[in-house]
Amino acid sequence: MSLPVAILAGGLSTRLGPLTKAIPKALIDVAGKPFIARQLDYLRRQGISRVVLCLGHLGEQVREFVGDGAAFGLEVSYSWDGRLLMGTGGALKRALPLLGKHFFVLYGDSYLLVDLGTVERGFVESGKPALMTVLRNDDQWDKSNVLFRDGSIIEYNKRKPGAEMKHIDYGLGVLSASLLENMPADSPFDLADIYHDLSAQGLLAGLEVSGRFYEIGSLIGLAETREYFRRKEKKA
Repeated sequence: MSLPVAILAGGLSTRLGPLTKAIPKALIDVAGKPFIARQLDYLRRQGISRVVLCLGHLGEQVREFVGDGAAFGLEVSYSWDGRLLMGTGGALKRALPLLGKHFFVLYGDSYLLVDLGTVERGFVESGKPALMTVLRNDDQWDKSNVLFRDGSIIEYNKRKPGAEMKHIDYGLGVLSASLLENMPADSPFDLADIYHDLSAQGLLAGLEVSGRFYEIGSLIGLAETREYFRRKEKKA
């Protein structure tokens, strides 16, 4: 697969309380392995070769564990928030020199049951500068924030989700670097605002997926993700 993957893993993880006081969320144990190891293993199996980790809070611990990525069969490089947390958009802006013209964006707390090749093809075929994967959610796992109709994203709005929204941002997208090149280099901003503006202009492609997502950003999500891997590895 040709596109690299940017993993956004620089946040403070406040919802996990004392679990992330001494270690970053990426290194939380999930059924016997640090979560980042499960993400990287998954990406390698999908044919990914290059990963850029966008790090901030306690990020040095992640670099010590992952290194150059060779142990995972990947080439891993690093981009850093610095003293100021840059937000998801600001972190990607800093990482642009490592990413090239187009790249996947994956949240650092997400484990997604999706075929990346299908996502990449969807992006290329759309002709649009960005693509968001969406899941029919009906507020089941979190507040639905996407109005998706007839294969198209009509509106994405994380800040003010509407009652008619039945889908949710699945946690994986594809972005063109050109969308971020003119954003301020040293001011934090949120990727969600970029997505919202693109959706309002009809420039955000949507790809509906069917498999549920797993996440470790909340205590409930962490427990569910641990159970998923326990069941999966018991069957193996």
